[in-house]
Amino acid sequence: MQARVASMEDVKEARQAAAAAARGQGRVLPTGMLKVFLGFLLLGVGLSAAAMYMARHAVAAAAPALFRPCLGSSAAEEEPEGLERWTRPPARVEHAMTDEELLWRASFAPRVRGYPFRRVPKVAFMFLTRGPLPLAPLWERFFRGHEGRYSIYVHALPSYHANFTSESVFYRRQIPSKVAEWGQMTMCDAERRLLANALLDLSNEWFVLVSESCIPIFDFNTTYEYFQNLNRSFLMAFDDPGPYGRGRYNWNMTPEVELDQWRKGSQWFEVDRELAIAIVKDTVYYPKFKEFCRPHCYVDEHYFPTMLTIEAPDSLANRSVTWVDWSRGGAHPATFGRGDITEEFLRRVREGRTCLYNNQNSTMCFLFARKFSPSALEPLLELAPTVLGFG
Repeated sequence: MQARVASMEDVKEARQAAAAAARGQGRVLPTGMLKVFLGFLLLGVGLSAAAMYMARHAVAAAAPALFRPCLGSSAAEEEPEGLERWTRPPARVEHAMTDEELLWRASFAPRVRGYPFRRVPKVAFMFLTRGPLPLAPLWERFFRGHEGRYSIYVHALPSYHANFTSESVFYRRQIPSKVAEWGQMTMCDAERRLLANALLDLSNEWFVLVSESCIPIFDFNTTYEYFQNLNRSFLMAFDDPGPYGRGRYNWNMTPEVELDQWRKGSQWFEVDRELAIAIVKDTVYYPKFKEFCRPHCYVDEHYFPTMLTIEAPDSLANRSVTWVDWSRGGAHPATFGRGDITEEFLRRVREGRTCLYNNQNSTMCFLFARKFSPSALEPLLELAPTVLGFG
C-alpha cells in the first residue's frame, strides 16, 4: 500500500513538473519575439539615421551652388559669373573641337544690336600658310604698339610647329588645322576654319585673309581706320562669261546656284563679322560646291563670291584690298624678290590705281600686297619707315 502511494505521488510530481515546464515555455516564446522585434526596430532606426546623415551632407555640398548669402560673404567664396563669361576671348587658340563643332559654335550671334559692355573692335589677321612666315619681322613692326586692336590666327600644315618666342605676336597663334590643297575644297575648309576660330572672339569685327607672302603697305592706324569707316566688305565677285568663269559652272548646282548667279573672285578677302558668320554657318551651298566644283573648277575662286552674291549682294564692294600682279601671265601671279623692292615700286603699289571707297573715288585701293619672297624682307625693312609708314 505504501508502494502504491509513493507511486501515485511520483505521478503527481511528474505532472506538476510537466505543467511547470509548459508554463516556462509559454513565457520564453514572447521573449524571443520581442528580441526579433527589437532587432528590426534597431535596424530601422540605423537606416533612418544614415539616410538623414547622407541627405544633410548632400545639401551642404550643394548649398554653395544653390544659395549665396547676401551679407557677410568671405573673400574665399567664388564670385558669381557675369557677362564676362560670354564676352572674354578664349585664352588660347588651341582646342579639341572638331570642324563640325567649331563651325556650330562660331555661328552663334546675338540678336540684340549693340553691346552692353565696352567693346574695342579688332581686326582679325588670318594667315593661311603651309609653314613658316618668312616676312614675320615686317609684320611684327606693323603690329607694334597696337595691342588690343588686332588678333592673329595662323593656319599651317598640321605637321608644322612654329618656333616663335614668347615676345612675338605670332607666339602660340597656330590654330588646329588640316591639309589644304590649292584649288580644292580643303582650301575653303581652311578659310572657314580660320574665320570660325576668329569669330570665337566677340571683339573681332573685321576679318582679313593673308598668306605668308603678303605684306602690309600702310601703317596700322591707316589700315584700321580704312576698315572702321567702310560700308561694305572687300570681297571680289564678278561675272566672267569666259571658259575660266561660267565655263566652270556645273548644271548640277541648280537649283541652289543658277548659271547667272555664278561668280568668280580673288581668294584674298576682308569681310565684316556678319558676313563671316554667313560663311561659317552655310550648309546650303557648301555641299553643292564640294560635290560639283571639281576638278579644274578651283572652288576657292568661286564658292565665297557666288554664295555671298546670292545671300548678301549689297554688302560687297566687289574688289579686293590685296594687290597682286597678273601682268606676266600664267596660272600664278608675279613674285617679287630683293631686286624688285625699291621706293618707286612700293609707291606704285600703294597709289597706282583709282577705285571706289564708300562710293567715292580714291587712289588708296590696297592695304596689302603679294607675292613677296623671303629675299625681299631686308629691303622691305629698310624702306618701311620712310615709304610704308611704320618700323
